[in-house]
Amino acid sequence: MDWIRVEGDRLVDDTGRTVTLAGVGLGGWLNMENFITGYPGTESQQRQALRTALGDEGYQRFFTRFLTDFFSGSDAGYLASLGLNSVRVPFNYRHFEDDDRPFELKEEGFRWLDRVVELCAAAGLHTILDLHAVPGHQNQNWHSDNPTHWAHFWTHRHFQDRVVHLWEALADRYRDNPAVAGYNPVNEPADASGEVIGPFYDRLERAIRAVDPRHVLFLDGNRYSTDFSMFTEPYENTVYTAHDYALPGIAAGSEYPGTTRGEYFDRSVVERSFLRRTEFMRRTGTPIWIGEFGPVYTGEPERDAQRYRLLRDQLEIYAEHGASWALWTYKDVGLQGLVYADPDSPYLRRIAPVLAKKQRLGADSWGGVDREVRHILDPIEALFDEEFPDFNPYPWGRKAWVNLLVRNILLAEPLVKDFGRAFEGVTPEEAETLAGSFAFDACVRREPLAETLRSHLAR
Repeated sequence: MDWIRVEGDRLVDDTGRTVTLAGVGLGGWLNMENFITGYPGTESQQRQALRTALGDEGYQRFFTRFLTDFFSGSDAGYLASLGLNSVRVPFNYRHFEDDDRPFELKEEGFRWLDRVVELCAAAGLHTILDLHAVPGHQNQNWHSDNPTHWAHFWTHRHFQDRVVHLWEALADRYRDNPAVAGYNPVNEPADASGEVIGPFYDRLERAIRAVDPRHVLFLDGNRYSTDFSMFTEPYENTVYTAHDYALPGIAAGSEYPGTTRGEYFDRSVVERSFLRRTEFMRRTGTPIWIGEFGPVYTGEPERDAQRYRLLRDQLEIYAEHGASWALWTYKDVGLQGLVYADPDSPYLRRIAPVLAKKQRLGADSWGGVDREVRHILDPIEALFDEEFPDFNPYPWGRKAWVNLLVRNILLAEPLVKDFGRAFEGVTPEEAETLAGSFAFDACVRREPLAETLRSHLAR
């Protein structure tokens, strides 16, 4: 495969031809998320619950089958058939290092990465390696495997040292592999001080470049890849990546075009948001890569039709501005994926009561709604409005902070036990069968989404 590099405001191949990366994020695989595969809480909490319920043998057989079936050659071939050319591969540091043995890297994690790189390359797809969860947690939310609301990565040099060490090893392993388009070293960082991320990126860039000067770096901005104020002069051969979720695509009760949470949205508003988030790239003449974007789907035909329209508008905006992109996410249990587990699969039948309870309590941040827990949230929010009117916690303010603490931690944590109990009595053989529910041939394709991508890429 051709090497990818930065030339001015473009990505180009070996011949100097412009390359626009068009792909998906492989969320839920080497970095699991609750809304993607259906568990409550964080990946580590889910894994502990499954180990308790399944025992060591059942646990190992479940996850070996899951990691094998969730992404295979059939998945890579399907993505290529749509006209896509890349896959962003999120991974959790725990596949490479144990907290009780820091700096001792595990070969198994590298083998799983090798496998996805090779499967994608065989289908003509480049990969972007994305460290999605780091020791100490780089942001305040579940997708960095964070069971709290504190991002300790930014206050402990030890955690930063471990990430530098891991990326030195990753860069050494893939330095000669052109199928890897580049490295996305930290997903959605959220340094509340704003003072640590810049010097850390300087250190990380130097460390990676000392080992591998050739691969592109894809650097997320602060505040969940929306704030680029820490950057001044661009690094060489580097892409700065914005995440561009549009509110009408993710908020409950939204309309598009129309009003969402008191604000009117149409294509012009969506484009202004894109231009604001990519101002640094356009000002410095560097390539634009939208590392995450995409609506969630409700199952309501009229509302989902509006969300497909929003997606088409975003894709057209990106094309007009020469932006590369990676849609979030490829495969899940039905909220957002291009492909999703069959509702009648053994896995989803088994966890159906947990999914229903999780939905009722609004325990998932992404895709969850608070409709049935407003009687809990209203008095807390009112109390904070009265007693702490100036309280504005990072990153999204006090209402989001209350929701995180109440819904996504206080209610989600005991739900993990419900999830574990759903697997009690499952034999190791049955555990493998459950994990097989995520195999490509066992899943359902979201055809309107596939056709939206196929039509856009065929132009």
